[in-house]
Amino acid sequence: MSASVSGAIPSVPEQAGGERHASWLELFFDLIAVAGVGQLAHLLRTGPSWAASGEYVLLFVAFWFAWIMSTMYGNVAGQRTRIVAVVAAMLGMAVMAAAVPGIRDSDQKARAFALAYIVVRLIASRVWSGRRQVVADLPVIQLGAGLTPWLVSLWVHGDARLWLWAAGLVIDMAVMVRVSRETLRAEIDQKWAQAEGRLERRLEQEGCRGSAALPPEEARLRADRARRRMRRKPEVVVADTSHLAERLGLFVLITLGEGMVQSVDAASEETWTRGLRIVAFGVFVLMVLIWSLALRTGTYGLPLLAPRALPVRLVLSLHCVFACAVAALAAALGRAVTEADEVMERPGRLLLAGVLALILLVAVVCALVSGCGPGWTAAALGPAFVPAGVLALGGGPGDGRDLGTGVLVALAVSALAWPVAWRALRPGVFAAQEERAS
Repeated sequence: MSASVSGAIPSVPEQAGGERHASWLELFFDLIAVAGVGQLAHLLRTGPSWAASGEYVLLFVAFWFAWIMSTMYGNVAGQRTRIVAVVAAMLGMAVMAAAVPGIRDSDQKARAFALAYIVVRLIASRVWSGRRQVVADLPVIQLGAGLTPWLVSLWVHGDARLWLWAAGLVIDMAVMVRVSRETLRAEIDQKWAQAEGRLERRLEQEGCRGSAALPPEEARLRADRARRRMRRKPEVVVADTSHLAERLGLFVLITLGEGMVQSVDAASEETWTRGLRIVAFGVFVLMVLIWSLALRTGTYGLPLLAPRALPVRLVLSLHCVFACAVAALAAALGRAVTEADEVMERPGRLLLAGVLALILLVAVVCALVSGCGPGWTAAALGPAFVPAGVLALGGGPGDGRDLGTGVLVALAVSALAWPVAWRALRPGVFAAQEERAS
């Protein structure tokens, strides 16, 4: 079936149960996420410093915002999604991904990254303003205060540019967390009432000035035409949560795939010693555990999160943090395979410990908001922080407390194996929720 003249995606038959899944256009769009995550993960591969870690987080959040805005468009618009808009956003994100290597040292790349981000944001804003719709679950699409620092950064150089980007992203994240669906509706109603009031006052003034020149019937017809010309009130729309859960899960799967790619790539360049085989197997098990924790025991690609436990805008905030941590883990695992027969250097060890702790913290938040209770959450996740702490505090070269890379990977495996096993053996609130859903 060919696309319509308007450029909307062709109609796709639904599944037997009417459940909607990702379209071919959405899956094609996700290819740029694969490229972007790969470029971002490489920022940490050579030895993360505080500066490199900050740069990674900054660029990842910007890339994620660009991805989620186009994803939300396809989610809400459905079969009316315009191919041109999605492909244009994909091109902008391709420029962002290509600009990542060496972005701090190149004004050309930094300006290209900022300009591409601005264009993707404007495309997202334009498609919704044209539809006269406001997305309640992602208010930053229409509330573009966070875009101002990015515009200013086009004329700024050096680290000041990165600080402006960070300020813009902090504003956007704060808007996403604080602006609820009810707040957005109230603001739209207020602005619309004010616009109607201004129109009525203008018509009244024009009527008074022209009362002597125009017959009453003609004056009334002119006022009616002016009211009809006033654009219709924006409609507040919400996400298709089942489809969004699949899309967010696919993004987490992409970040896991980058971990596989970096590990396999590292293993292909090393001699296959006994130590490498042990570490490579441990890395594979670690990937399986994250997949199980995030995609089998949670929803929206978030570990231990029950459906409808949080508003979508808060789910998106947590998803950004979790996906950022998993993508950083890809770099740590590639480094672990490279140093399989050695003592992992302190930067790599701290990176591995940090991203594991962040993954576990997100799981704690998701379990608590899902109604698991403090007791179940502490038992399921508390012990997992112990090996993560040992990873962070373990020895380094020359201090007499050296831990080999194989031991560090084994500690990481044990950290994630515990909550996965606990969830399987003591399902707690999840069993009741699954029973109600069935």
